[in-house]
Amino acid sequence: MGPLSRETWAQRLGAFRASPSAFMAGPEGEDLGRDLLSDLRSEKLSEQTKVSLLALSLEYPAQLWPDAPAAEAAATFLLDTLDSLPPRPSALRRPLLLAATTTLVAGDVLGPTSGASLRLLPLLLGLAASGDLGPRLGPSWEQRSLQATACECLRELESCKPGLLGGCLGLLRSLLGQEGPVGQVQPLSLLLALALRNSLVIQAKARARASGQGLFTARVSPTGSGPWDWTLAEEGDAHLQPQAPSWPAAEEEGGLSALEPSPEEARELRAAVAQLLDTSYLLTPVAQAQLLWLLGWALRGLRGQPPVLFKPQLVRLLGTAQLTLLHAVLALKAAFGEALFTAQDEALLLRRLTVAAQHPALPLPAQLFYLHCLLSFPENCPLGPAGEEAAPLLLEPQLCCGLLPSLQHDPMALLARLHLLCLLCAEDGDEEEKGQGQGPRRYLEELLAGLWQRAALSGGPRALATLCFQASYLVARCLSGQPAALAPLTHGLAQLYRARPALAPHFVDLLDQVGSELGEPLRVVLRQDLVSRSGKDEALRWHLQMLAKVADQDAQPETLRFLQAAAAYCTDWGLQQALLQVCRALLRAGVGGGLADLLQALARQLGDPDGRDHARLYYILLGHLSEPKLGVALGPSLAAPALASSLVAENQGFAAALMVQEAPAPIRLSVGPCRAEGPAPVLQLQVEVLEPVYSLELRFHVQGQLYAPLDAVHVPCLCPRRPARPLLLPLQPRRPAPTQLDIQALYTTAGGLTCYARLPPLPVNFADLFLPFPQPPEGARLTFFEELWDSCLPKGTESRLWCPLQPEGLEALVSRHLEPFVVAAQPPTSYHIAIRLPPDSKLLLRLEAAQADGVPVVLRTDDWAVLPLVGDYLRRLSTAV
Repeated sequence: MGPLSRETWAQRLGAFRASPSAFMAGPEGEDLGRDLLSDLRSEKLSEQTKVSLLALSLEYPAQLWPDAPAAEAAATFLLDTLDSLPPRPSALRRPLLLAATTTLVAGDVLGPTSGASLRLLPLLLGLAASGDLGPRLGPSWEQRSLQATACECLRELESCKPGLLGGCLGLLRSLLGQEGPVGQVQPLSLLLALALRNSLVIQAKARARASGQGLFTARVSPTGSGPWDWTLAEEGDAHLQPQAPSWPAAEEEGGLSALEPSPEEARELRAAVAQLLDTSYLLTPVAQAQLLWLLGWALRGLRGQPPVLFKPQLVRLLGTAQLTLLHAVLALKAAFGEALFTAQDEALLLRRLTVAAQHPALPLPAQLFYLHCLLSFPENCPLGPAGEEAAPLLLEPQLCCGLLPSLQHDPMALLARLHLLCLLCAEDGDEEEKGQGQGPRRYLEELLAGLWQRAALSGGPRALATLCFQASYLVARCLSGQPAALAPLTHGLAQLYRARPALAPHFVDLLDQVGSELGEPLRVVLRQDLVSRSGKDEALRWHLQMLAKVADQDAQPETLRFLQAAAAYCTDWGLQQALLQVCRALLRAGVGGGLADLLQALARQLGDPDGRDHARLYYILLGHLSEPKLGVALGPSLAAPALASSLVAENQGFAAALMVQEAPAPIRLSVGPCRAEGPAPVLQLQVEVLEPVYSLELRFHVQGQLYAPLDAVHVPCLCPRRPARPLLLPLQPRRPAPTQLDIQALYTTAGGLTCYARLPPLPVNFADLFLPFPQPPEGARLTFFEELWDSCLPKGTESRLWCPLQPEGLEALVSRHLEPFVVAAQPPTSYHIAIRLPPDSKLLLRLEAAQADGVPVVLRTDDWAVLPLVGDYLRRLSTAV
């Protein structure tokens, strides 16, 4: 097959991007990768089209070349294509380099045994060195423009194979020291920093440094393939995880501090770091931040390498307005502490963060960032244990006055400011208990009172209630060690429940999350309030749900008395189940005695059989099982696997059971006879299945704007060889026109898997939209038709057709296809037919006496657009008859 055209490739790429897995499973999927490579050398395609093809290989390399041999062959072909380009400038060289790199990495074939790898690495290093590689790679100015691309590719290879460029550190440093365009400094700096960091960390962890060999000395691979340290790269796979924007844990970096470079290596290392930092001002803010991350990680804990190398940069960076740079500075502070930052530096940073967090001109995300930095500020000398939340020691109280939360703040900003306020309250707790201050604690109580008041409004927005409970949880977590501060919180939440019992689900969730410091007092207060109520209450459902959470062995008589009174008002299934949930909670808490009498009464008086059976079961369990066995029987099932195990035990098929899988549809759908009745057209669908299908959901989609969106159709169960009732699909056409339905099916198999499938499209014909007019009285039918006939003009139009029918064919045509729409008739010679077309059009037909060669048809309609459709419809009818 010859090269494909641009239009064909556009269609194939569009179909592939719409559903890559479905396209690769189809007949064209197997040849997509091969066709893409072969057409890269076609002279019929423009360079822009070829760039689009290469972009696809960058996005989906694993789908195009799924195994290692295919990826190796594809990378070799891409490099051959790069070599075959004419010496003139071309837009294909950069995407070819990127595609070859991506293919090697995605196919996991990068290594000393890969021919494509041994071709690509020298090429990239030569381009990064800005050397003239000859006319085969275009003019020298274009090769210089490819230097940044080559550095990006090398950085990608070094990230995927850490330590690969360990033998090229000296070369990269010398390239950075050469005079050249400013735009080449950034890619070289990031490449050198990444290679330096990987080499230091890997060699420290492996403890396999070769003595007498400098860190920046060029090395030769044992295989003689160049300066690529494949041995170090193999160690990197085992000792170094992919780069993440966070520092490693202290226990994970113990090997780094064990690496003590020689004096010569230490001098080279300091010179390289200083060189990178001195040119860092030429980089973009994001690149500078990444450079600081890499160098800080490389030098953190390294013996004999003081972090004072970063000090000149701090003079510039402490006043930066770039969030990425400020984040990197705080990371350096967390890494080096007082070895790099003085107390004055720390106070300056805190003042900057505090002022910026309340600056009115900053957008909300920036303010939240500054607040987060304050809450997680890395102090030089924290007083508490590691990991404990506390306000910074140098944070002056007068600076925080503008950071106090208010009800007018955005919810996210309010929670962040409230978090800081809670830390200040925890710090000043002792002084306030002695009466030496009333500031933060009093303000906190007033703020919570305002939140409770807004959440208690009946019918108020759910967001206000959610914010209230988020704030309550935050206060309970931060002040868990101060019972005096939690007492107002407990009473305030109890008052909130009394005002709005519908918030019971929020209370249940809060009790699940908070510790015993707030949970136990709140349970006691809520239980006392609940059992003191009468059983007849509009909020009985919420009271029972709440009582099921807080019920225990305490206050048994009051709890049982409340349940006995409430049982008389539990008339529906939902209330009865809520009542039984409270009984179940009492059973698990070890309550006996009066509970047995209650269960026996419920087994007799509950109206729902399911409720009576549950009450009887609980009564039997209470009478025959001891308390430990009763707790096991009513606890979670040990036979069912936990959800967490389902996510990891893929060999047992649990992960597949949790996912929607695309599968061939065991469903056949067809259109049944038309239903000419009702206010809107209804499509009657016949469904057949090849295997049992459960919880079937059919989703219908109509392209364009001719029809309103269609509702899904649900079927509980379908079995093969068992007749199923037709499915009724109401149509809502905006114009009376035929269309096609795209159908998707979502269903559950007998094995418990949830599957998704596309069904063949179904046509909606013009005749499927026909609806009859209401039938007039027997003697007024002709008059009714004449009134409809006259109403079509002058707005509408009249047309005449000739249907080639025999005299006996007219009656057969009407009886088979148009019988529901006949208003007046004199069979077999004359028929007056009125059809209503949704949404608000009409079609009227006069079928006159048949002549020798056909039947004359006169039609009128108030919609010009349906004339071609009517003509085609009548011609098909006459042919069929």
